[in-house]
Amino acid sequence: MIKDTNKGDSMIILINGAFGVGKTSVSEKLHTNLEESIIFDPEEVGFMLRNILPNNIKKIEAPSGDFQDFILWRKLVVETAKGLHNQYGKTLIVPMTIRNFEYFTEIMEGLHIVDKEVYHFCLTATKATIHNRLLERGEVEGNWCFQQTDKCLAAYENNDFSHYINTEDKNLTDIIKEIVEKLN
Repeated sequence: MIKDTNKGDSMIILINGAFGVGKTSVSEKLHTNLEESIIFDPEEVGFMLRNILPNNIKKIEAPSGDFQDFILWRKLVVETAKGLHNQYGKTLIVPMTIRNFEYFTEIMEGLHIVDKEVYHFCLTATKATIHNRLLERGEVEGNWCFQQTDKCLAAYENNDFSHYINTEDKNLTDIIKEIVEKLN
């Protein structure tokens, strides 16, 4: 069990990376080892908006089908983090694939208003490894997750999404250890 990594204060830990790189596994392992934490998955906000918004708004704001293009999604991610933070005062672990650097910046700026301690970790691996992990978790080859890999890898290479953690030859324990070292 990881004890108070920052002297009793809550924090926000964003775990980013391509679909299949290991964000959920890392977040779950971090959660089980980090006292007083909650996993907040912004995809849930996106699923909610997909169910609520009328088709004409979806077509205008997110013609590609990516709910991250909804203006309200980015606002609600920050507002939901704020609500969780203010209501429960626990560390938020936020697994999220976000490759649009403008959206990333907008969300990070909002999260910094919610909590002064915000950490970002971008998990990386080769395309082949990511695709193997997607297959291992039961994804159908060629589906939306596979189609995003090249876009994610290019975005993470061409923009500063630091701190990067190469997950290629690391197990969960090693990844968690690297995260905890950065948190301390």
